[in-house]
Amino acid sequence: MTGPDVSVVVPVYNTLPYLRACLDSLLRQTIGPERMEIVAVDDGSTDGSGRLLDRLAARHPGTLKVTHQANSGGPAAPCNRGLELATGRYVFFLGSDDHLGPEALERLVAAADRHGSDVVLGRVVGVNGRHVFSDVFDGGNAVDVDLFGSALPWSLANTKLFRRELVDRHRLRFPEDMPVLSDQPFTLAACYHARRISVLADYDYYHAVRRLDARNITYHSRMEKRLVSVERLFAFVAELIPAGPRRDAVLRRHVGLELANLVGDDFRRLDRAEQERVHAVVRRLVERYVTAGLRDRLGIEARLRLGAVTAGGVDELLAVIDQDAARGVPATVVEGGRWYAGYPGTPAGWADVTDVRADWLAKLDTVEVRWDGGHTLAVTTRSPHPRFAAEAGPVRLTAGQVAGTTLLDATDPSGRTVRTDFPVDRLLAASAATGRRHPVRAEVTGSHGHGSAPVRAPRLAAGRPRLLRHGTRLYGVAATVDPRNGQLVLSVVPVTAGQLVSRLRRRWRRAAPAAVHPAGSPAATVGAVSQHG
Repeated sequence: MTGPDVSVVVPVYNTLPYLRACLDSLLRQTIGPERMEIVAVDDGSTDGSGRLLDRLAARHPGTLKVTHQANSGGPAAPCNRGLELATGRYVFFLGSDDHLGPEALERLVAAADRHGSDVVLGRVVGVNGRHVFSDVFDGGNAVDVDLFGSALPWSLANTKLFRRELVDRHRLRFPEDMPVLSDQPFTLAACYHARRISVLADYDYYHAVRRLDARNITYHSRMEKRLVSVERLFAFVAELIPAGPRRDAVLRRHVGLELANLVGDDFRRLDRAEQERVHAVVRRLVERYVTAGLRDRLGIEARLRLGAVTAGGVDELLAVIDQDAARGVPATVVEGGRWYAGYPGTPAGWADVTDVRADWLAKLDTVEVRWDGGHTLAVTTRSPHPRFAAEAGPVRLTAGQVAGTTLLDATDPSGRTVRTDFPVDRLLAASAATGRRHPVRAEVTGSHGHGSAPVRAPRLAAGRPRLLRHGTRLYGVAATVDPRNGQLVLSVVPVTAGQLVSRLRRRWRRAAPAAVHPAGSPAATVGAVSQHG
């Protein structure tokens, strides 16, 4: 008797009620139970997840295997245990709070067999506003993707189909000394050694869920765990890939994301001892791994903050962060034909934005976000650059894939003000039923070429979401701020009946009148909220 085509490894730790939807999505796979097995590893759950696994395993013998172990403190150990138990030709890893599209495994296995692929990525979509990096899917299906010449380094989660022979040949395992990020070394090594990597963008394969209780391992990681894991990750990349452009292509992601996030806006919330520890680790990694070529390929904000780390201490770094997070885009200093970002204490090599002037001119601050009737979110932004109008050219704001409509573009001696409207129906139409985050970016095209940058919201006050009906479902629509980088985000999140009842009860207790606003047929709005900077 031959084994299954694919083993799905599901590490489980306290993921009720999401676990049931995860397992149901597997049991409904069109590939059929005779071609798949589910290996669920309960990592010491205390919320009843283990009991649910046992009940379902009794109903589906031969399809669902369950093993229990003491809590290991991270996802690496249960993933490794699942690998030991898996018997399929391919292995797939699924987070126990996520779920698959019904045809996912059948399509993935068929593609791997058809193309001889060692690794296959299926399109990932976010649920409940979960952010996912989707650039690797923007070009559509691809039979053979180059790790070093594509957006693949930005998609290193282990949520992929791996050929078991590849895993065994290179003895790939998850590093259990990494409390977080342990899937990245495994995935990177698999992609590095793979004979062929294929991308499938023709179907929603993987639904990555943002847990509304925010209690999973990654979300709850402490700073010390993050530091240990980031240092281990950089050492792994350096050991795997020789120094040079190919290593830089991978490290561009790790420097621009994992390392830069350590000195994000929430750095200010750490106590002084933690700030000193983070600063020391980041400085050591920058000095060891960031080449001049890699530095010049980083996003402007990451480059400037990491430059502040190398040039000074914690106070100098805090000054740069405070400029972005509290005051907004700084002035531009022009000397000898070179442009420099006017941050305090940043060395010239890191602050030089001459070669990315178009991107620098695209940096805008949010002045105000407000509801214009029930149909539109109006976003007002401003640039402090006096030469913006002359050199930047037209301004275009987008929220994810949704293009805004520019209603005001006014220039004065101190800069430029732009108002852009985002019709709510466009935001809803561009969102999956499970919701979506729409990060706002500015694009300019002028004498320095085309540039783009995230739109920051340094002084935006938080407001309650406006409830809108789209089809048969309710959604909360609001302007929010990404706490990691201060970027303005227009968020669309589904609202359950229970959440709606809880909200109405709170409103009734406050004895506030509940206003109802039309948002065009068939939508309706409950509880108007204006958001102001």
